Amino acid sequence: MAVAAQIDGAPVGLAVSAFVSVSLDPPLIALCIDAASRTWPALRGADTIGVSVLTEEHAWLGRQLASRSRDRFADAKFDETARGALLLDGAAARFECSQESELPGGDHLIALLRVESMTADPDRKPLLWHDSEFRAVAPLP
Repeated sequence: MAVAAQIDGAPVGLAVSAFVSVSLDPPLIALCIDAASRTWPALRGADTIGVSVLTEEHAWLGRQLASRSRDRFADAKFDETARGALLLDGAAARFECSQESELPGGDHLIALLRVESMTADPDRKPLLWHDSEFRAVAPLP
């Protein structure tokens, strides 16, 4: 997942590997974020946050967003919503969210986000993080 927002005129974002649907009414999702993240404290204060499901073509971006040493947004195209969420162009699904609450979860934080709007492209295959590497989704034989 690419999690991003425009804050004080600059893009701020990170990669998240744990994402789950929580509720349909109200529409809620949860993200698990490293408690030591230096990026999440800035993102949590954004009016809205973009959550984009990466596709197989975005493996390079997943690594780049997880990097601490380079421009996380180099060569990536994001669309900015009216409230400042950044949504990845070409994502399998895109969610504009506001923060609902946050809970401690061991060495991670569990961010509960309210989905304000979402779009999805069923023709785009999501990218998975499994066994410390990116994997493609494949149909069962």
